[in-house]
Amino acid sequence: MKRESKIQSKPKILCLHGYRTSGAILKKQIEKWPNSVLHQFDFHFIDAPFPSQGKSEVEGIYNPPYFEWFQHNKDMTGYENFESCLEFIENYMVKHGPFDGLLGFSQGGMLAAAFPGLQAKGVALTKVPKIKFVIIISGSKLGLPSLVAQKAYAPSISCPSLHFLSEKDFLMPSGLKLLESFVEPLVISHPKGHAVPRLDEKSLKIVEGFIQRISKL
Repeated sequence: MKRESKIQSKPKILCLHGYRTSGAILKKQIEKWPNSVLHQFDFHFIDAPFPSQGKSEVEGIYNPPYFEWFQHNKDMTGYENFESCLEFIENYMVKHGPFDGLLGFSQGGMLAAAFPGLQAKGVALTKVPKIKFVIIISGSKLGLPSLVAQKAYAPSISCPSLHFLSEKDFLMPSGLKLLESFVEPLVISHPKGHAVPRLDEKSLKIVEGFIQRISKL
């Protein structure tokens, strides 16, 4: 029945951490947000399937271990272990779901942004319910030469999306391009660069509006 498809109680969100960090680190980063937001969601933080294969940018700030979702070349147009990563996430969602939405930061944001389109094309997440919304922090697009990437962004992604962007973020150009792939994306601009920012009064209102929007799904 139609009523059963709606999000019940707190939306359950699978959270995908950044490159060479961890689920525990993303949890600490997200916990900077006010309780008025945190208490609206049921967050689940997981570690990526591959141990970090190089130096982490957060060494000395956050404790190890560090993980990465997949490996890529310098311009992010070539990937290794990408299909294994998709399978790993889907298996987790089958076992611990169902999940209503995805939240991703950096490399995790790249994945979270691609999943709704890949799911619609039958490329990924074929064994789990439809993703209803995404929250993307310092996200970017997958390299377009990839056939998988092309399926992720065409046609436009219709699920509600909230994007955190910063002019000081090296991924800002790709993050802006990513907006073009979503229908009516909500955007929070912040000055903190490649980071999970705190929520000021203006950004808090945008988040609250997003929560109201997804509560009607």
